[in-house]
Amino acid sequence: MALIEIDRLTKTYEAADGRPVKAVESVSATIDEGEFISILGPSGCGKSTLMMMLAGLLPATDGRITYAGKVVTSPQPDFGVVFQDPILFPWRSVLQNVMLPGEVRKLKLSLQKERAMAMVKMVGLSGFETKYPNELSGGMQHRVAIARAFTLDPKLIFMDEPFGALDAMTREQMNLELQRISLATGATVIFVTHSIAEAAFLSDRVFVMSGRPSTVQEIVSIDIPRPRRIELMNTDEFGKYVGNLRKLLGSEAEGRHE
Repeated sequence: MALIEIDRLTKTYEAADGRPVKAVESVSATIDEGEFISILGPSGCGKSTLMMMLAGLLPATDGRITYAGKVVTSPQPDFGVVFQDPILFPWRSVLQNVMLPGEVRKLKLSLQKERAMAMVKMVGLSGFETKYPNELSGGMQHRVAIARAFTLDPKLIFMDEPFGALDAMTREQMNLELQRISLATGATVIFVTHSIAEAAFLSDRVFVMSGRPSTVQEIVSIDIPRPRRIELMNTDEFGKYVGNLRKLLGSEAEGRHE
């Protein structure tokens, strides 16, 4: 049985003039445990809206989401979320920021610290536990946000363009780190991006979104074993996937992606 089943999921907003505006229309798909899924599309196409509904953070207007056989109407305890901005508390150290989910769940302090220390090590920030956000680079701040999201061993992680503001070299490094962490933990990842290359490099499958009203126009499997080395991006095989995704997005969107 699929871990997630999406059945005709739709989101309609009310415009300022009172008219209904469909942001997402009739999305149906399944996601298996351990998959890395990217939701790919241009800015404003409804990618984040779809992710927020799947995470239980935004109610659907119509349709249904089931997770492990149960209907999703709110965030679940084994969900983790990483947003575009790391959203770190400036008065808390790296370790204290990573410990926050354990505090909210009221775990024993010793267990909070044990899990947080393990995740800080996993994201490569050992030695920075006592540093504060303003002492970290942008890439390091995103590592802290990822560590915090994974600290309670979630089965499902949602990520909303977390690397969009990073420079190209840092973004590539973060993609490699995310691939390593997702494989090490076995978590299922749903990753929103408008970068074609990022989606092709990270994903088992890519959900390609259409323009509004947005839907998943095609699901593309990336049949290259993971983990993948960054050198893959220079190969003809990878280029064919990128070309296919670009073609699906259409000439209008092409300039926005690469």
